[in-house]
Amino acid sequence: MGKIITTAFTLGETLTQEQLDYFNKNGVIRFKNFISRDTVNTIISEINRIEKEWLAEGRTKVNGTLLKFGIDEFGNKIIQRPCFLSLFSPFLHELLQDKRFDALKPMLYPYEGRIGEDEKDGLVLNHYVRVEGGVFSKMGWHTDCPRDLFLGEKIMPMLNVGIHLDDVPFENGGLRVLPGTHKKGVFNLMFGKRYYSNNDDKNEVGFNIEAGDLTVHEGRVWHRAKQSPYTGAASRRRVLYVPMITGKYAPKNEKSKTALYHYFR
Repeated sequence: MGKIITTAFTLGETLTQEQLDYFNKNGVIRFKNFISRDTVNTIISEINRIEKEWLAEGRTKVNGTLLKFGIDEFGNKIIQRPCFLSLFSPFLHELLQDKRFDALKPMLYPYEGRIGEDEKDGLVLNHYVRVEGGVFSKMGWHTDCPRDLFLGEKIMPMLNVGIHLDDVPFENGGLRVLPGTHKKGVFNLMFGKRYYSNNDDKNEVGFNIEAGDLTVHEGRVWHRAKQSPYTGAASRRRVLYVPMITGKYAPKNEKSKTALYHYFR
């Protein structure tokens, strides 16, 4: 099921009209070789360092956001969804200062966009691995709009900016999107699909991802992370996501309360 999208672009310090038109139509776009393999390896090293420190201290949340725990292929406890990572790593913080992120802001026109380093859940890692007894190997169909509703806020456009840390060919699952659904109105946002269902959809698209690629998808587009057909290390998919958001600045800190929707997750 689904279709492989082979179209890919290179991200410079400004978007081309072709790139902007492509994103506006589909609600998703892929940029090749955003970062080098060496940078990918350094990012993974930083993530592993932070994870080791947080496990040792027994941390369960960061700035009010609950951490998601699981196990790897060896049965070791891991943090499969750490958040606000750039606040604990000078290297990751510097990564988010890359001027090419500014090039994405016109995707949110007429709103002013900004990188939410200390807002929402900050820089998040989704670490999917399929193992016996594991709990986080996929994520069902959803949009990111209910989060705003849970917080009593107006639904605002946002971008999910994903830096991919593993090679993930289409057949290994990963990001799936229903192109154009970001333009179908509020009713479709809430009822276009059953939230967190995982059924294949004949209209979904995916990619042959390579480590170092950047994907951007609109928060209002229906998307999911399809489970890998493999188990163990072969099923591993790691993606860093940082939100590019609009609206009133709403930073979080260690005194921030845990939003109700985290418990439903």
